[in-house]
Amino acid sequence: MGDTPAPQAAAPSVLHELNAANRRLEKLLVDLRSEHNAESELRAVARDVIRAVELNPDIALACIFLNQINGTYAVRHCIETAIVAIIVANGLRKADSEILTITAASLTMNVGMLRYQNTFHKSSALTSEEMSIVRRHPLESVDLLRDAGVSDEDWIACVLQHHENDDGTGYPVGCSGVEIQQNARLISLADRYCAQVSARNYRCSVLPDKALARLMDDEEKFDDKALCTQFAAVVGKFPPGTLVRLQNAEIGVVTQRDGDGEVQVQCLRDASGKPLRNASGMIQIVRRSTEPECAISEALSEDQADVRFSMKQIWGEQASL
Repeated sequence: MGDTPAPQAAAPSVLHELNAANRRLEKLLVDLRSEHNAESELRAVARDVIRAVELNPDIALACIFLNQINGTYAVRHCIETAIVAIIVANGLRKADSEILTITAASLTMNVGMLRYQNTFHKSSALTSEEMSIVRRHPLESVDLLRDAGVSDEDWIACVLQHHENDDGTGYPVGCSGVEIQQNARLISLADRYCAQVSARNYRCSVLPDKALARLMDDEEKFDDKALCTQFAAVVGKFPPGTLVRLQNAEIGVVTQRDGDGEVQVQCLRDASGKPLRNASGMIQIVRRSTEPECAISEALSEDQADVRFSMKQIWGEQASL
């Protein structure tokens, strides 16, 4: 009689790992003014985020749209930006060392804004003083990072340039064209995309396909066609976590990217609007967007979809809190 194989350990939870990284990052950034040798600790958090994304990039993307990363918006947004930047950087086949720099820069790009974060949680237009703070924050972030012991000039350049535009209309310096590093452009795309698709207490989120279209249509600010093409291909119009209506009128959530713009969708309501549930809470009806009548008709807001679920119900233990 042969030996019974030992049960395999469950894969770590992507969501749990991202939340743990978020907590460590928030403590580091809040205390950064008193730090003088923080580079190694910030790199360690960046490595943790990279590992979490690589466990399952689709679940990592879904965390952005389903708002299950804990913590303040200011820090959570940096984690979300890093997730998108990592996935696109992997698609571009960038070296591991370069991806680590991109991630570290994404996580620290707004540290100069943290002390002002409560100022900007409002729907009214920014005052001239508030706009000055916004336009100055890349410089403040760089100063804080240097004082905290960060000496990687590529990291510093990405933080400094993540709001610069190819047409020279960005800030803080007004760089243009070849003066802007491609990795800073990548972070800028990820930053602006995540800012649109994440809900805040003063405004609703933009649906993912609309947010992507806005970025891709802004050709004067983003003139790197190869980068934009890769960004659009890797993220897609309907990333995992997007609530959608299919052509057959079923409603579900995108769970997986299959490549070439095709996705898998777990259905949550049938064509009549009836919830698809069993004794355990969910019926596993998975559609592929290539199947007849299963192409995505439109993305939906939470209110439009009118469905409630946890990420664990959809993706299992790898999406448990």
